[in-house]
Amino acid sequence: MARKIGMWMYQNGGGDAIEKKLVRQLKERGIKTVPGLNLRHAIAKNGHIIHEGRKLDKLDLFFSYNAGEQTQYQMFLYQALNRVIPMVNSYDAFALTEDKFQTAFMLRQHGVATPSFKLCHRDDAHELKKIIKKWSRMVYKPTDGWGGVGLTKIENEVTLDTLLPFLNQMDLRFFYVEKFIDYDNTDYRIDVVDGQFVACYGRRAGGNDWRTNVTSGGSVFLRDPDDAVIDLAIRAAEVCGTDIAGVDIIYDREKEEYVVLEVNGIPAFATPEQEKMGLDFNDRKIELIVDLIDRKTQK
Repeated sequence: MARKIGMWMYQNGGGDAIEKKLVRQLKERGIKTVPGLNLRHAIAKNGHIIHEGRKLDKLDLFFSYNAGEQTQYQMFLYQALNRVIPMVNSYDAFALTEDKFQTAFMLRQHGVATPSFKLCHRDDAHELKKIIKKWSRMVYKPTDGWGGVGLTKIENEVTLDTLLPFLNQMDLRFFYVEKFIDYDNTDYRIDVVDGQFVACYGRRAGGNDWRTNVTSGGSVFLRDPDDAVIDLAIRAAEVCGTDIAGVDIIYDREKEEYVVLEVNGIPAFATPEQEKMGLDFNDRKIELIVDLIDRKTQK
């Protein structure tokens, strides 16, 4: 019987073209693809997860590659479906990398350098004030944010006092903060697929901002990593259990070492505009993903 997988791929920024290439190359391996499987339109019924009459639990694998449109309902079904068929990435890896604290905790547990961090109960303002006195500067991060949204640099205790009432109004359960790293306002984004280095590019913060995220005004530039950066990224992806990862790394000028800022479970392919500037890793990334799916669906 022919292998069959489901796919939910983002469509903006050239994602639709990437999907077509993936479908074509998978077909050449004898793997049929059912695209557009948005779990928002699925239901769970009598031991099956059904999307437009199709039992998704009968597929050989589900490739979920759409970060921007995930809802709690979709993630709930994502978790259930992963209990019965392989997923890329697995639900556990996806959930881990969606949470900045859990990611940093696991990386530190396995000896991977990250910024110093603290997780405090929402009512423990005293602990936050102790931290700012020790660190001088720190960054508040929503644990489940992306694209630099919600990141707030706290320069001193006065800034913290101003921020706390606002955070309390948001009814947060806890505060996650990281020590602000002295770096050159650039980072490395390392793409890793199936434990193999795919590509690297850099991002540079725009204007007077310190965030390198493109959605926060940062810009992409060509960058060649050294072996230490690549090895760190591969190790971080392995610790997080990600088949596919985009690892963000900066150089800590104070400690003179590379540190992992984030591990992204759904790193974007290069956009058509980025390809024109020389980011030409899409074909290699597609090939490695097809190899990965081929191996995971072998019967």
